[in-house]
Amino acid sequence: MKNSLFIQEAYLNGEFISSENTFEIINPSTNKSIGTLPNLTVEDCKKVIESAHEAWLSWKNTPVGDRCAIVRKIYELTIQHKQELAEIMTLESGKPLSESLGEVDYGNAFVEWFAEEGKRSYGETIPSMNGTTRISTIKQGVGVVAAITPWNFPLAMISRKLAPALMAGCTMVLKPASQTPFTAIALAKICEMAGVPKGVFSVVTSKDSKGLGKELATNPLVRKLTFTGSTEVGSTLMAQAAETIKRVSFELGGNAPFLVFDDADIDAAVKGAVAGKFRNAGQTCVSINRFFVQESVYEEFSQKLAQAVKNLIVADGLAKNSQVGPLINASAVKKVTQHVEDAVSKGAKILTGGKLIEGNFFAPTVMTDVSDDALIQSEETFGPICALFKYKTEEEAIQKANDTPFGLAAYFYSENVRRCQRVGEALEAGMIGINTGLISNASAPFGGIKQSGIGREGSKYGLDEYMEIKYLCYGI
Repeated sequence: MKNSLFIQEAYLNGEFISSENTFEIINPSTNKSIGTLPNLTVEDCKKVIESAHEAWLSWKNTPVGDRCAIVRKIYELTIQHKQELAEIMTLESGKPLSESLGEVDYGNAFVEWFAEEGKRSYGETIPSMNGTTRISTIKQGVGVVAAITPWNFPLAMISRKLAPALMAGCTMVLKPASQTPFTAIALAKICEMAGVPKGVFSVVTSKDSKGLGKELATNPLVRKLTFTGSTEVGSTLMAQAAETIKRVSFELGGNAPFLVFDDADIDAAVKGAVAGKFRNAGQTCVSINRFFVQESVYEEFSQKLAQAVKNLIVADGLAKNSQVGPLINASAVKKVTQHVEDAVSKGAKILTGGKLIEGNFFAPTVMTDVSDDALIQSEETFGPICALFKYKTEEEAIQKANDTPFGLAAYFYSENVRRCQRVGEALEAGMIGINTGLISNASAPFGGIKQSGIGREGSKYGLDEYMEIKYLCYGI
């Protein structure tokens, strides 16, 4: 593979390093190895954390203008190497190249945003009640940040953590998903080229996710832990981080509802449903999992959706016409298959798809008459499956949508402005898509409520996640 960013080494304390102990990274489209990376240990992780702490002592005092210039350079270099980054991402994640190119732009939008937002980490002057003091606040970076990122967005999930951390004056130790670490290493190379100082950003590659995760969560030199992944793993990391009272921000699992009301533009709803469901073959945390359609438009919506889904092209991510790539591995295929079989056993009808094509490729699927006790109603499928449920009233739709411990994203379609306001306020989720199936934006706060997470990424709030507020009291 001729790609200057494809590096089969970890990046520790400003140096690319190799190891005799390695692990393979598999292309889910072909189930063949694309390369190896060092399988680092907990001891390696401890040393990297120490180097990050040493680097922080100087990085935190680097003028914000200098930090801004470096982060801006990361943005510019990412644009220059867009094609290379996208090709690496498609090879290790399987997603269509068009989606990978889009992810480079999406992730890089956070870099651009925070390169500017970092200039605006304002403090305050507060009136004194007794007149004998002067009160002000300043914001300072929290310190060493540990980041653990998932495989489904190998670049964007890093960029939207790294950029605000660097701008806040923090250093970062990253543990990327073992399925997709090459994109993280490529980003490390770009950071090196941009002038990020030694030790400020390190990428620890390893198959020992539990061991390294525990070290990152419990090491006293780490001041903050940021994690994107499953609620189950997030709960474990949160308990471990509690030992040292760390700052945490978690973006966890979802079970996103998609509501179609009888006053919706049905064609627009179908278009939004496809956009919100089939990106990365349905393997996104904000992917629609449950479709609730009002009974008077149920038949029209289900037929039009099935036709649109039937036309999607399933292919290797590097194929020019690919629209839906493979699932990440055999375990993902097993879960999707289980959810389809369970729904069918409880009365669901398959309008299109419903079967494995080959390898890790599963046919995009639309199922109607799905029972309320089907697994897909309560569990996140993480696959290309549309499960359609029927409802009668607005109140019933809201109740069904909120009947989950998760609350990351929710979507609905309606042309009634009053209903849009009511439903938008009533849905229990951190992000609501109203007449759109795409909600992610660097300038908006990304995050969930309930068991879908803590904290926000992106927007002005995303910078605050990496900063402490310090109160200064002057006697006069």
